[in-house]
Amino acid sequence: MIKRVAPWAGIIGTVVFTITFTLLGFLRSDYNPLQMYVSELSIGPQGWIQIVNFMFLGLCLMIFAVGVSKAFTDGKASRAGPVLLMFIAICYFVSGPLVTDPASMFDNQMSVQGMLHGIFGAMVFALSPVCCFVFWRRFRIDSNWKHMQTWTFLVSLIMAIIVVLMKFAQPTTSGLNEWAGLIQRCSLLIFYAWIFTFSLELKKQLDRKMIVLTNF
Repeated sequence: MIKRVAPWAGIIGTVVFTITFTLLGFLRSDYNPLQMYVSELSIGPQGWIQIVNFMFLGLCLMIFAVGVSKAFTDGKASRAGPVLLMFIAICYFVSGPLVTDPASMFDNQMSVQGMLHGIFGAMVFALSPVCCFVFWRRFRIDSNWKHMQTWTFLVSLIMAIIVVLMKFAQPTTSGLNEWAGLIQRCSLLIFYAWIFTFSLELKKQLDRKMIVLTNF
């Protein structure tokens, strides 16, 4: 059952999360999506929507990670890949109720929950390109997944570059701070696009197996 649900969890989770934070960002008059982080949508009276959004994505990615572990039972990435996906999922889920502080706040003014949110968020951004790289190692030698290798490698490379750019786009520093929100969104969207395509391909391969078993 989980193998059939997992691809849909990856598809629905990433799409719903993206649509929700995009709409919230445009509807809040005190929010600038180009400068402010997605996490800052959790602040304020309507912040509960983004909190639930984080937890929903985390839950969907957990289901997806379990499905991937059942699809890759041996070989490269069969252990490390699903574990990384699950850890990223848990970080998303936990970071929801741990509401962030405003990004413009200095480090010595941050709350405990704000610091914890920052830690879990940092792990998501650091591990996402690593996760893609781990699966790339599997895709490039697996005939069933070889067509995903170039896309996966590019995502890993681009995300790694964006993560470095994010270090120079802190709202409390100079440089790219005016584009901090946009840079963060680029990192999120490319990873979600990869999860989306990964989910679609996983669904296709499961459908093929079901057809073969039915005909047999």
